[in-house]
Amino acid sequence: MDRIPSELAKELIDTAEALADAAGKAILPFFRQRGLTAENKDAGTGFDPVTAADRAAEQAMRAVLADRRPGDAILGEEYGTQTGTTGLTWVLDPIDGTRAFLAGTPTWGVLISVRDNTGPVYGIIAQPYTQERFRGGLSRADFTGPHDAGPLAVRGTQAIDQAILFTTFPEVGTPEDRAGFERVAARARLVRYGMDCYAYALLAAGQIDLVIEAGLQAYDIQAPIAVIEAAGGIVTNWEGGPVHDGGRALAAATPELHAAALDLLRTAG
Repeated sequence: MDRIPSELAKELIDTAEALADAAGKAILPFFRQRGLTAENKDAGTGFDPVTAADRAAEQAMRAVLADRRPGDAILGEEYGTQTGTTGLTWVLDPIDGTRAFLAGTPTWGVLISVRDNTGPVYGIIAQPYTQERFRGGLSRADFTGPHDAGPLAVRGTQAIDQAILFTTFPEVGTPEDRAGFERVAARARLVRYGMDCYAYALLAAGQIDLVIEAGLQAYDIQAPIAVIEAAGGIVTNWEGGPVHDGGRALAAATPELHAAALDLLRTAG
């Protein structure tokens, strides 16, 4: 599907908002509740938690899609793939940052995107606890929150020594991935860790300049791609190609900053 007609675009945007509403209602009763437990999906080799909130949120979003867009395909973190007939796929991460969720920090979020055969066309990064939503695609780039709202626009930083860089895990990925990240981090003005999807929202909002991550899945990155690109930024893999299906991601505010970071990542590789 090469072009989204205006009537369909409105329907997709409205559906995405309904998905964010449903996910937030499902998740918030669990957040910061004593006794919340998590199962480990990593079978003893690490800690990849899933909670009742993750599952409840994805079930709630799938119910919305069954009602509003039953012909669309779905890819969700917790319940996998559901085929469709329309050429559109909803890509859902009910809680991106479950470790943060378990720790009570408000840096997790709900990732919602819809893609066609070219990639994500619209996305939302939603933080139900802080009541923030960052939206991008289909001629839209804006955010709303309890204190302010307005357009999204990346800032104009071009040099790494002036950039604020985020990643979620200090180890980033493999030892080779970490070496690449550290080569960029050594030149950055400021480096921070542990923000999960909220870092991508901050980049789109013009607060930071770079996000570098590895080991991502499609549902981790498709909504951030839509939001950041709508805000004027760039998101690729570490080779400069598409990262729609996950892997190693580089998000940058400007082409100059992206090229400089990409050069360092390639050198490390």
